[in-house]
Amino acid sequence: PTNVHALMYRTAMQEWGTFDSSSVLLNGGYELVKNSMRSNLLSVQSDCPHREKLPYGGDLIANSPSAMHMFDMSAFYKKTIRDWMDAQWDNGAYTETSVWQDLNDYAGIGKGAGETVWATAPPVLTVRHMQHYGDLDLLVRSLVKHLKWLQFLEANFEQGMLEKGYDKLLNNYFGQKSGLGDWLGMRPRDTYITHSGFYMAAARCLAYISHKVGIEALGPEQKGMAKAKWLQDRIAYLYLRNGKDDFDFPRGKTRHSPGPEMGLFARIVPGEKRCAVLKNWFKREGSVWPGDEEKRFMDELSAEDTQFLFDRGELKKAKRKGNRLTMTWSMWEGFHDIFSMRYSLSTLSEMGFHHIALRKASGTGMATFEYLLRHNATTMWESWWRSEDLYSRNHPMLGAFAEWMSSSVAGVSVHPTTVGGRQVLFWPQFPKSAKTLEYASAIQGTPQGDFAVAWRFEDLPEDKNEYDSALVMVRIRLLVPPGGEGFMRPPFHTEEKFTIKHALSIPDLLGAKSAADGECSNRREARMGFPYSWEYDRINSRWYRLRSSKSIGTPCLSFLFHTTLNDITWSSSRDITQTFAEGTDERVAPGLYEVIISNWQLEKEVESPEGRTGNLFEYV
Repeated sequence: PTNVHALMYRTAMQEWGTFDSSSVLLNGGYELVKNSMRSNLLSVQSDCPHREKLPYGGDLIANSPSAMHMFDMSAFYKKTIRDWMDAQWDNGAYTETSVWQDLNDYAGIGKGAGETVWATAPPVLTVRHMQHYGDLDLLVRSLVKHLKWLQFLEANFEQGMLEKGYDKLLNNYFGQKSGLGDWLGMRPRDTYITHSGFYMAAARCLAYISHKVGIEALGPEQKGMAKAKWLQDRIAYLYLRNGKDDFDFPRGKTRHSPGPEMGLFARIVPGEKRCAVLKNWFKREGSVWPGDEEKRFMDELSAEDTQFLFDRGELKKAKRKGNRLTMTWSMWEGFHDIFSMRYSLSTLSEMGFHHIALRKASGTGMATFEYLLRHNATTMWESWWRSEDLYSRNHPMLGAFAEWMSSSVAGVSVHPTTVGGRQVLFWPQFPKSAKTLEYASAIQGTPQGDFAVAWRFEDLPEDKNEYDSALVMVRIRLLVPPGGEGFMRPPFHTEEKFTIKHALSIPDLLGAKSAADGECSNRREARMGFPYSWEYDRINSRWYRLRSSKSIGTPCLSFLFHTTLNDITWSSSRDITQTFAEGTDERVAPGLYEVIISNWQLEKEVESPEGRTGNLFEYV
């Protein structure tokens, strides 16, 4: 059609978070999430803009960190929390959506409660809101409502779970009973740990809110902490009962989600067991995926393209299907579920295995960014598999990874102990090999102003075959706005020399950003992003690969490294190696800083000897 124009509109909140890197796949994944967010923020944060249009609690718990990185959600999420409080039942039960809809109440514990994860969104959002925006009045006004929710859980959770078929010691539990849990994933769901884990989260949130409000002895703060500790200990006991240290329910077979990921991320696993649980988590493997759309796709491939996918490990002969070629999903080169995605990426990066997190995010094939991009996605899908009829193609539910990109890949996030976004943590982490990533950057907006970080490998050899063996330098630049404060933390397992210096006068950063944005726009217009797609030949009923350059995923360098900033007058360098060796973060006041890591050794990335569906044998 001609003379047709599309207009995208949403609630008017400031867009203040960005991410860029040298990786087309990471950039493309980030864009998929941001585009989905932009089209699902109209009055409520909807699951999709064209069908249900509902503010589901589980979706908000999963992806609100990404939303708060990308946008100023202060007024929007304050309204969302108020909507939930208005919809709260007289008995204290919170609903599954911020405006009650009689949809999935069967998945809760009864008496009007939504599924426990979904219904715990109000207190979780309230805590995150305080960390980012510092609205004490919201805490005061919501405390009684959140206390009523915890009291409802205390009065009804145990009996409700029994009525749903969960026995107390899980002797007769085989996973995936009543509940939504780690929704629409590649693996079976462990719904007990998500029910119980978010009961624990509700208690922790109440303790935090009570502490910030200033309620004293023997009040809700102590009540929340005591209940949270009791639940944490009970979950840990049940999930370590089998003596295998795999953090699975007693009859589990290390298949369900999100056991070890959630246990490690939420600090449920006791300290002395964390390394053992992590090691056993690395034993988990991917599998085949017998989806209907994937079958149809393979039936309409040429022999050449079938061989191409087989050689990449994306197809595998399934013994249970008579050795029929079937698509595969990977445990360590892709994603799986709504919650475990964030838990796994953050846990890996924070426990010294950032290169494995990057491996998951940089994978190709089914259940990866690459899979969506190759099928011409411009927004996130509701599922990691193709769906031509049921599941949405514009759905930010699976978008939790975007916040990890800014916080771990680039290295800036709101500090976990701050309020009102006054302090940020600069924690840039790097791949083993420059073949994975050469540079990354991010901006994190806050009420104080924009914090920014950028890093890049320098002195890289001309021969890219040496990108996993060369000795290089890492240059990092940090920007802290007036009224803000930053804390820099080094990557794990490093003994290299660190020096820091600051700009003696602030250069024209706005001019540098404008110039960098213009150059990035030119690169996008030149379609320097994702390079191909699968297209369908309707005449011959055949899928084929088409080389077709796109703008989505285009790599762009940070304004902090723009050539207009080459003449900055710096202070003398200060050695901070000992500070990091002592395990102390380096405080940075408002200003522009440059950190140099000399003699950074690049290495070859880890590979699974069993291919795409295998485990991480090196760590097992």
